[in-house]
Amino acid sequence: MKYLAGPFAALLLSGVASAAAIEGPLHINDARSRAEFGVRLLWVSKVTGVFERIHGTIDIDPDDGRAVVQASIDVQSLKMDSTRFRNWVLAPEFFDAQRYPSISFVSTRIPLDALGNGDGLDGRLTMRGVTQEVHFTILRSDCTATHLNGCTLQALGAIDRTDFDMRGRRGALADRVELGLSITIGP
Repeated sequence: MKYLAGPFAALLLSGVASAAAIEGPLHINDARSRAEFGVRLLWVSKVTGVFERIHGTIDIDPDDGRAVVQASIDVQSLKMDSTRFRNWVLAPEFFDAQRYPSISFVSTRIPLDALGNGDGLDGRLTMRGVTQEVHFTILRSDCTATHLNGCTLQALGAIDRTDFDMRGRRGALADRVELGLSITIGP
């Protein structure tokens, strides 16, 4: 499974269009977008999952040509090959989905030209009630200011799960969690 950037990095990419060409906020098409994660188990295999519901907007400031991404992932939308692993990952020692039903991201302001060029994306990721500064890499894209609806953006990143109070099974599970995002812009 190829991992894209932190569940929210690609969202910001959608704002990389010309501010003059866009009116109002852009929306993430949650039916065509997804976030992925992967973490090494016993340093041999990888536990992976896909979140299928991402909601959010990309707010573009027409005065300075910068955008801010706000996104939220529904933790219960997680799909995994193993029901046993899914139940464990949603349990209190990992995502704790009952107490924390969403993962959210708010980016710093990013220049609109970052979309086509690929760039870094900084922001604040909130998971399990803990907010941390994160950095992701936006992948180069063919999206342009005149073609954003239906455009798919991708980003890659990683976090240390202990930064978000995920400390269970450290002997068997790596601390580094790869994150990816594939976001389609549209109605």
